[in-house]
Amino acid sequence: MCYKRINKDWIVISEKGYKVLRAGIVGLPNVGKSTLFNALTSSKNAESANYPFCTIEPNVGVVSVPDERLWILKDIAKTNVVIPTAIEFVDIAGLVKGASKGEGLGNQFLGHIREVDAIIHVVRSFLDENTIHVAGKIDPINDIETINMELALADLNTVEKRKDRIAKQVKSREKNAIIEDSVIDKLIELLSEGKPFSIDLFNEEELPFVKNLHLLSCKPVIYAANVSEADLVKGTNEFVEMVKEYAKTHQAQVVVISAQIESELAELSPEEAKDFMEELGVDDSGINRMIKAVYELLGLRTYFTVGEKEVRAWTIIAGTKAPQAAGVIHTDFEKGFIRAEITGYNDFVNAGSYVVAKERGVTRLEGKEYIVQDGDIVHFRFAV
Repeated sequence: MCYKRINKDWIVISEKGYKVLRAGIVGLPNVGKSTLFNALTSSKNAESANYPFCTIEPNVGVVSVPDERLWILKDIAKTNVVIPTAIEFVDIAGLVKGASKGEGLGNQFLGHIREVDAIIHVVRSFLDENTIHVAGKIDPINDIETINMELALADLNTVEKRKDRIAKQVKSREKNAIIEDSVIDKLIELLSEGKPFSIDLFNEEELPFVKNLHLLSCKPVIYAANVSEADLVKGTNEFVEMVKEYAKTHQAQVVVISAQIESELAELSPEEAKDFMEELGVDDSGINRMIKAVYELLGLRTYFTVGEKEVRAWTIIAGTKAPQAAGVIHTDFEKGFIRAEITGYNDFVNAGSYVVAKERGVTRLEGKEYIVQDGDIVHFRFAV
């Protein structure tokens, strides 16, 4: 178990075997990917330099999901141990036009993207003659489309190979092969457009075949519009507006962020960082907004377990029922599930303790069909 000291408290920041979600940071060279990664992870492991391909192997860092509720629950529980949920960020080397055919550092980095749950696409949205742009000009839409086309071409290669592999089964009229072949034809049409798309375009019968291909083009994406300090204060510029319009075409999110400012904030103490943001007139760090956006993008929710030993956040997918939520803690909890003792976050905070919450009648028992809500304080009853 790994701990980090924050003020007077020891906070658990990671734990062996604790599964975290993965988000890959991609983009053209020199758009601010490694600077953003360093700021996200408060790490200096990803070299940041003014030339392409300074990231030779993917850098990985586990980052806690900011959740102010944990600290309020910590005070109520009178514990010094807080375990937040986490996201793993992967800094992937800059892609260039032709990457799907081996240009630049080629397909090995496209392979790294296949392993992530979501993509953070960093887009240069600032003017700076001292920072070289790989295409020689600032054009965020062209940058985005260059990356998206490379991802689509890599996917197209994958699905065409798969079509060849199942050709004999299709000819033999095997039911699953016929369905998959139809799915592949639909995918080829979509991928030929070179744009991201949602797996919601496929029905329940088709979805398993799409998911098994681990395509890059249908992974959830957030565009990180990397701006200057001045534009961060304004919250936008002409390049950001262009990115937002493009994102609307496939319901993607856009987070405005200044990688350079975030890099400076990462060097400061929490108090100094807060003062710096107040001077800039910014309410929250771009990193916090980015992490929260990824968490929301993936349709995740948080429930809490609260006790004298620790306060801990647990990650579930929206719509998860109580037994499966219990299984996130331990498989025995799911197998032997009896009941879940539930207290809503606001009710628990207002009560100030389990005892008062029960006296007020805001703590209740729920069965196997209960869908755990974001913020629920949960105590599972089980027998194995």
